[in-house]
Amino acid sequence: MAEIRYVKDTDKHFWYHLDKHLPETEFNNKVLTKRGYVLLESNRPIGLLRYNLFWDNTPFCTMLVIDQEFRGKSYGTQLMEHWEKDMKKQGYGMLLTSTQVDETAQHFYRKLGYKDCGGFVIDIPPYAQPMEMILIKAI
Repeated sequence: MAEIRYVKDTDKHFWYHLDKHLPETEFNNKVLTKRGYVLLESNRPIGLLRYNLFWDNTPFCTMLVIDQEFRGKSYGTQLMEHWEKDMKKQGYGMLLTSTQVDETAQHFYRKLGYKDCGGFVIDIPPYAQPMEMILIKAI
């Protein structure tokens, strides 16, 4: 079983190896607010999860990524289940996440009990992308 802990300042280099989208000020905020996790296997960081609060009251997983060579080995499931338990412990009853409709992550989330609950299209250049689907789960 892998170790999962909150992100620390010292994880910055590893974090940006996997997460190319997070502004540095938000990385610092994730450390401060404990809204990010690092997954380690044999003390080696191999995955991460970050989240925000949608509507300021509902945890929303904004990124889950496992280093390429460790994918398909249940590390993503371990990370999601850890987050779900932590959110339940903090008193939350519902979780959200999202993925683009052309990504296979939707099948992963559905296997974990998440249900489709909507989506949106961004068609403004240069931000255009396939539809973003939102998934929801009661915990």
